[in-house]
This record gives sequence, C-alpha cells and structure tokens, in this order.
Amino acid sequence: MNSIDLSGRTALVTGGSRGIGRGIALALARAGADVAINYRRDEDAAQAVAAEIRGMGRKAEIYSASVGEAEACEAMIGEVIRDFGVLDILVNNAGIASSGRSVADTDPAELQRVMAVHALAPHYVSHYALPHLRKAARSDIIMISSVATDGHAANGAPYNMGKAAMESLALTLAKEEMPNGVRVNIVKPALTVTDMGERLARAVTGVADIHELDKGFPFGRVPTPDDVAAAVLWFVSPANPYCSGQMLSIDGSGGGFKK
Repeated sequence: MNSIDLSGRTALVTGGSRGIGRGIALALARAGADVAINYRRDEDAAQAVAAEIRGMGRKAEIYSASVGEAEACEAMIGEVIRDFGVLDILVNNAGIASSGRSVADTDPAELQRVMAVHALAPHYVSHYALPHLRKAARSDIIMISSVATDGHAANGAPYNMGKAAMESLALTLAKEEMPNGVRVNIVKPALTVTDMGERLARAVTGVADIHELDKGFPFGRVPTPDDVAAAVLWFVSPANPYCSGQMLSIDGSGGGFKK
C-alpha cells in the first residue's frame, strides 16, 4: 500500500473514527493524502485517528455530523472546504447494523434509521460534495457496501435494502459523473474484524471471538480493515486510470463466512 502516492489529495471518510473507516483513513494518510474524519458520537476515537494521521505529517480534522440528515451533511462539507480548501476523494463508509429480525418483526423506526445511514446518507454527502469534486482534475467516490447484497440473507432486510440502494446510487453516479472526471466505485467487505464484526459474529454464530471463524474463510483468516483499505487505495490511485462503476468484493472468494 505504501507504493501508492496520494500526495496533494484530500479525502473525506464518513464513519472514519472506528473499524473499517478508521483503517481507510489511516491508509489514505500513509499514502500521502490529507484526511477529514467524520464521526457521530465518539469524539475521542476520532481525535485519536486524527492524531495518528498528523503524526505521519499529514493534515487531519474531525467533523461530528449525523450523515443521515441532509442539513448536517451540507454543513459538514462546508466545514471541510473551509478547512482544507479542496476535496477530491469521498469515501461513503458510515454504517450501522440492523437487529437481525424478520420483516414481520422489524420496527418501522429501525428500517428508517438503517436506510437513512446506508441509502440516504451517501446521496446527501455526494450531493453536497460533487460541486467540489468536479473541480479536481481527478476525483473519486467510493461506496463501502457489503457482500450481504450478494445473498440477501433472511432477517436482515433493513441492512440488505440499505446497501443495495447504496450500490444503485453508485452505479448511477458513475454514469452521471464520468464526463466530470469523477470515478465512482464500490468496495464490498465480508464480515471484518471490527467492533461491529465482533457483534455480528457473536449474534450469527455464537462464537466468543471472531477469530474462531478464521478457518472458515479463504486464506485462513477473517478480513481486516487493512484488507478493505487496500482496495480503496487502488480504486482512488493512479494505478486505476480507467475503472469506474465497478464492484470489488473483499471476501477471498465470494464465499462469505460459515456458521
């Protein structure tokens, strides 16, 4: 990953304080980018990521915003431009889990909450970022979806629906923004070693430690945020001069994880 040079570029990572978002933010900074870190509640975690990025000699700022609200997204983009002057990489990563209930048992409020984060938020953030992304000679939008959309398993409709809508947005944006030099691509992680991944692993399989599932995965281990970040780095880098509107699954083989 260190061979990729993103010097002179500025990225915004939503949900960048923890888990996959944190891994992406740090990887972008290691490659030379300045990074704006969006978070919702955990300011200490966001500050820790920013401090680590500044320790690499890169610029980093944090922004508290609920990305499921259009007004908050508009304000956040304004603050990022005020602080950095430019924006040419957007990673729509913020996400929350659904409760794992059937459609018959799902509270409508949960559906609205999960859809707001996974489907509406990427639209809001992209909408307000696009005028700035279009100014760059090269800019990129990455949507962090999930291999959940490959199988649409039972008892996960809000999450499945939200991620499917995100992918639809990305594929539409790729066509709309190609004339403006904006590449739009999708990265789809499998179960990943994060706090959310740990909770999901316990809920679905009953294991106490996510690494008890290592043997059921390709390459003998559960993917990590660094595995996801590697795909993001390639998509936004000069190594990708001509790829847009594409999906890349980070699950080893498309097999997901076994119970």
